Amino acid sequence: MSENVVLIITISLIIIFSPFFAKALKLPTTPIEIILGSLLGYVGFVHEAHLFDVVAEFGFLFLMFIAGTEINLKKVIKMSPAVMRRVIFYLIILYAFSIGFSLYLELGNVFMVLLPLISVGLIATLSKEYGKTPWLELSMTAGGIGEVVSIGFLTITSATLHSGFGLGLFQTLMALLAFLVFMFLLFRAMQLLFWWFPEVSTALMPHNDNKEQDIRLSMGIFFLLVGAMLFLNLELAFGAFLAGIFIPTFFEHKQDLPEKLSSFGFGFLIPIFFIHIGSSFNLEAVFMDGLITMALTITGIMIAMRVIASLVFIKELGIIDSLLMGLSHSMPLTLLIAMATLAFNADSIDTMHYYALILAALFQVIGVMVIIKLLNNYKLKKEEVLK
Repeated sequence: MSENVVLIITISLIIIFSPFFAKALKLPTTPIEIILGSLLGYVGFVHEAHLFDVVAEFGFLFLMFIAGTEINLKKVIKMSPAVMRRVIFYLIILYAFSIGFSLYLELGNVFMVLLPLISVGLIATLSKEYGKTPWLELSMTAGGIGEVVSIGFLTITSATLHSGFGLGLFQTLMALLAFLVFMFLLFRAMQLLFWWFPEVSTALMPHNDNKEQDIRLSMGIFFLLVGAMLFLNLELAFGAFLAGIFIPTFFEHKQDLPEKLSSFGFGFLIPIFFIHIGSSFNLEAVFMDGLITMALTITGIMIAMRVIASLVFIKELGIIDSLLMGLSHSMPLTLLIAMATLAFNADSIDTMHYYALILAALFQVIGVMVIIKLLNNYKLKKEEVLK
């Protein structure tokens, strides 16, 4: 009982003081939460507990839900064909690089899926600092498409690791295909319903809402899709992500809702997930022979391939903004850690590669945030000189 009390108090203190450390170090709160979780886990204040595991898993699913709320399908569909072609070309380049590096460095097949992962979770933190710049808007749109592809591969890889190649994988793929077809039909049906009867959306989420119907409906959609994925034995994160897409796509009049959900998630549930990740990292592993080198190599590869691929957007953004966009995609922290954990639990990667991927995820966030700030400052100074 006393151990659980210490665990609860420690998690509470990390949640409270992480933003202060982050502000002092000029870093995002997320890596601070992971580092504190690791440090306090090493000395025994944060330890394994069933409830801790459950809440952390829920925090991850809620993070995927929040990521989905950043994507408005209507805007994605209205994207110009030229930009869409470049986004597709961008993703093809990423996966081509991934396959090439994985084969050349003999990293294993799972790295072909790990290296090109894209997550828009931390891009939202950039928009708070740099505003709605053209490179960030395109980054969010392209990143949203990339995240859908990434989570799709995450679902398929998860099924492969659990079932292997065979009837089980085939059944999972058929279930995923049926689910996607159903979701497409549901989206179209809701689009038509809200087009013919726009008052339905305001009835479900009224402007003057004193009963928190918007939160209730959002959480209802979240649990329904997670439950559907659980029933179909598919990756739960995919259902949570799709649930998030519903919010901005069909309830555009509730523009403050994603921010409201995000504030709740990042203030409570999501930090617990990152603290849990940190506590699972053994600090003594840092002294493993070759671990730091491997982590830095993975970090360099993942950043370089995105920066090079982002040059396809030079026509729309110019070279500096294209580089900034590529860098913004170089922090797939949540998906990378989730995928690494999945692969490690399925014995698809060894302990060395698991720890290297977690370290690489941290190195990417810290390094990329610094590089983006320097590059953006250089861009602003250059614009001032030209004026």
